[in-house]
Amino acid sequence: MPLNIDWQQILLHWMNLAILTGGLYFLLYKPVKQFMAKREEYYRSLDQQAQEKLDQAQRLRDQAQEKLDGADEEIRQARAKAQQSVQQSAEEQLARVQVQAQQILTHARAEAEHDREEILRSSQRELRRLAAEATKRLALHKDPFDQFLDLAEEEASHEER
Repeated sequence: MPLNIDWQQILLHWMNLAILTGGLYFLLYKPVKQFMAKREEYYRSLDQQAQEKLDQAQRLRDQAQEKLDGADEEIRQARAKAQQSVQQSAEEQLARVQVQAQQILTHARAEAEHDREEILRSSQRELRRLAAEATKRLALHKDPFDQFLDLAEEEASHEER
């Protein structure tokens, strides 16, 4: 043995190392590798589920946006209908008011005409009464001109009160 090397010991150490490496490979490396593969698969499935949920959420968001757009359109249409209805109602009400105003005006004209006729009749009666009274006074008194002047003065004073 040159240099004091025992080849048998080196070979045993190599064999011991090979057995240790093989044992560790079968006992540790393979199970750790399988565990890592399972864990990687688990996280991939989580990622895939998360992506599916994101896609589903995006679809739901798009559907909700479409519904909101549809609701906005329905609101706009309902508002237009309401405005049209209000305008039509206002026009109908205006027409009714105009008819009522016309009726009131016609009634007021008829009443004014009636009042005018009543005033004319009343004034004619008053004139007749005054004429009759003047005639009586003229017949009773000798000077008709003085009686007329007295009567006119009485009327003037009566109207001033």
